[in-house]
Amino acid sequence: MTRLGVNVDHVATIREARKAPEPDPVTAALLAELAGAHGITVHLRGDRRHIQERDVQLLREVVTTRLNVEMSTASEMIRIAREIKPDTVTLVPERPDEITTEGGLDVLHYADDIRSAAGELLNAGIQVSLFIDPDRPQIEKTLELQVPLIELNTAAYAEAVPRGLDPSDEGFLKELGKVVKAAEFAAQEGLRVLAGHGLTYRNVGPISDILQIEELNIGHNIVARAVLVGMQQAVEEMLIAMEGE
Repeated sequence: MTRLGVNVDHVATIREARKAPEPDPVTAALLAELAGAHGITVHLRGDRRHIQERDVQLLREVVTTRLNVEMSTASEMIRIAREIKPDTVTLVPERPDEITTEGGLDVLHYADDIRSAAGELLNAGIQVSLFIDPDRPQIEKTLELQVPLIELNTAAYAEAVPRGLDPSDEGFLKELGKVVKAAEFAAQEGLRVLAGHGLTYRNVGPISDILQIEELNIGHNIVARAVLVGMQQAVEEMLIAMEGE
């Protein structure tokens, strides 16, 4: 069974909209775990638009599954990670004016920065993952850097099926094929493979069915559902969707 990591960033987005004490992303994380989530993910951004450093500190104290922190390669972020020691750091690209992460890390062009950041984290005993597009040259460069874990960016796949799955749609088949081939190649070369970005209850099934993908990280769609039905039910429903039921 493919595992589910729940990203609680957008619980903090709601909180920060009013600079209020609630809703609390830490409480949301605990509810997600109770519902069966296999891990918790947050993105600590340089602009602190949602998750704050204190959130990460508290999550490190209470998360009982696995804590994954997404961050850039900036020295400030690496310092924070070394102090808090999440189970995993996923290195991601970041621009101040983006609405959400717009693509995978360009490992080919930023290999030196990534190598340095990953080395510091690995030396601190923190597992490192790279968020990359399902592109063979990016995977090959990741192998050169000896980073053992990748998360494949599924944004293009998700954009090809915004309202539901159509097995005959060429765009859907093309983007799904890219993820399948990337996952197969990466696993064949010894990398552990995760995936995420833009996945929803409607489109998660085919990605969850890819044997080489161990875990999916999903945030916005779960939080959007949780606003209506609560975090526990939203997570349970995603686990069911991943099973294709």
